[in-house]
Amino acid sequence: MKLEVTGLTKCYGPTRAADGLSLSVESSRVLVLIGPSGGGKSTLLRMLGGLEIPDSGTIAINGHRLLSDAAALQAYRRKNGFLFQQFNLFPHLTARRNISLPLEKVHGFTPGEAHTMAEQALARFSLLDHADKLPAQLSGGQQQRVGIARAVARQPEVLFLDEPTSALDPEMTAEVLELIQELAEAGQDIILSTHEMGFARAVADQVAFVAMGKIEEISPPAELFAGPKSALCQRFLSRVMLY
Repeated sequence: MKLEVTGLTKCYGPTRAADGLSLSVESSRVLVLIGPSGGGKSTLLRMLGGLEIPDSGTIAINGHRLLSDAAALQAYRRKNGFLFQQFNLFPHLTARRNISLPLEKVHGFTPGEAHTMAEQALARFSLLDHADKLPAQLSGGQQQRVGIARAVARQPEVLFLDEPTSALDPEMTAEVLELIQELAEAGQDIILSTHEMGFARAVADQVAFVAMGKIEEISPPAELFAGPKSALCQRFLSRVMLY
């Protein structure tokens, strides 16, 4: 995955969520965004995924520049997969139908094709026994796994994950992180934000520290965690890795 971001700005009223943010990644399978809450990680992730339009600046992923017109953004989103902090499953649909419905309505597959793809995705993540359950009948970890299965059922070019374990307890967090690691090892390109520093260290090819709407630092995890260069990153890591 190649990424080139130049001069991104994004304001929400007086808040500058992205403040002239630039980022260059020549080759990476997994890019992990870390940093303080409110520092701009989620906003950057949503702009990279084409879900938010920057006020200014440019984004190019794998050599293709993101355009701001609706048709181009819709086509771009269809190529990628998304999973956010809340599970965002349809509460009245079964696990299987949560996966098959977007395949029909968004990607144009027939009901039969979508059903088969949904079954394959559920089986891949050991969820086939839960295919006919509603989200309320699933644990938090199972719901998040269904969300991941839905995101990757179409074999996305890039998988975007925004703090995918923030709503989970420690055991479920470990379960979901192992699943994401398996996807990365299988060759899936991933951009994710997380507060799980051990996971970032183990899985990322590149770690970007995002604070105050800017990329303060980016480097391979061994370098960033062993010797962060920016004072903001040093202070952040000293706090989150204290215990």
